[in-house]
Amino acid sequence: MYLDTDLVGWFHPPLEDKMSEKAKDSLKNELDKRRSAGNYRSLRSPATELIDFSSNDYLGLAQNARLKEEITRRYTSCLNTRNGATGSRLMTGTTDFIMETERQLAGHFASESGLIFSSGYMANLGFFSSVLQKGDTLLYDELSHACIKDGARLSNAQKFPFRHNDLNQLESKLKRATGQAYIACESVYSMDGDFAPLPELAGLAARYKARLVVDEAHSTGIFGNRGNGLVNQWGLSYQVFATLYTFGKALGVHGAFIAGSKTLCEYLINFSRPFIYTTAPCDFEVMAMAASVNSLKKEPELIRQLHERIGLFKKLISPKVNLIASKSAIQALLIPGNEKVKRAGQHLADRGFDIRPVLSPTVKKGWERLRICLHTFNTEEQITQLASMLNDYLLGEPPAL
Repeated sequence: MYLDTDLVGWFHPPLEDKMSEKAKDSLKNELDKRRSAGNYRSLRSPATELIDFSSNDYLGLAQNARLKEEITRRYTSCLNTRNGATGSRLMTGTTDFIMETERQLAGHFASESGLIFSSGYMANLGFFSSVLQKGDTLLYDELSHACIKDGARLSNAQKFPFRHNDLNQLESKLKRATGQAYIACESVYSMDGDFAPLPELAGLAARYKARLVVDEAHSTGIFGNRGNGLVNQWGLSYQVFATLYTFGKALGVHGAFIAGSKTLCEYLINFSRPFIYTTAPCDFEVMAMAASVNSLKKEPELIRQLHERIGLFKKLISPKVNLIASKSAIQALLIPGNEKVKRAGQHLADRGFDIRPVLSPTVKKGWERLRICLHTFNTEEQITQLASMLNDYLLGEPPAL
């Protein structure tokens, strides 16, 4: 790891721990409970010696040399770039370049307008915490990401989950909704990899005058025209109230974009606290976002290559394994039990494959799984080896070629 030696002398030894023993014990007790349950979390560096079947870098753009050169060229060739944003968007953080990039992204994602946020988490937090009003009703798919639920908790609206992709239960709850009703879903679910029934959800929203909000985090860059998502692939952009696109997954950089009407964006500028009170993104981040979208215009074959990899894996994996049906880059292999799925992950790591087990409570107890992410840079040989190892480990049979 690189560390500037000129800075070493600035570091001070750790201060004496002033936390009370009672407070430390309460935290330690909670950590001990998690260790006992087998779901203790810790940080670790990426296993660079292993074959990546775990990251969200579906198109390989996070490590794409051409994209890195394009971002660097844009940044160094622009004389007016700043190292930092210098303030929030409402103070000194907005530039002509940011506003022009927002206009270009709105065009790419087929929306009237849009706003850049620092991450998908902050975008959902900013939207749901401010747009939902007291007396409104939010109905969200039970598998929606934590940031949707956290944003809803910060609002004064009523919020109720509905069973995953269960249109009948959703409709029964829409009939009882009060105030302005909102429906929230992900177009591709981050843990299961399956799709939301977007046309049917849009139809229900229209029937009950509800507002449909779609998180495209795991479909951005992979589906639609030049990666502009499933909402656009289904031709639903003008039936969806707000759509969230993220850049930290298939697009390989960082940041997020909320697409919607001009009125919605004006509202967020005025009332969304995570937008108002945070420092704006710097020019380098915004240039990276613009360059990543442009990269799909220059390398459209990346999307085709990814779908070929997905099709190959699905062909090779045995139909007898407990694989959630998915046409996305996320293939979830259910192995119930935290310890059991961790052993499966270690078995694959010992053989050179980086696939992370997903434990409860991240997913429901009994729904623990290996979350397998496919990428353009995974070779046919690697995918074949992985499918063979999984079939052999779980069933004792090789893949059918």
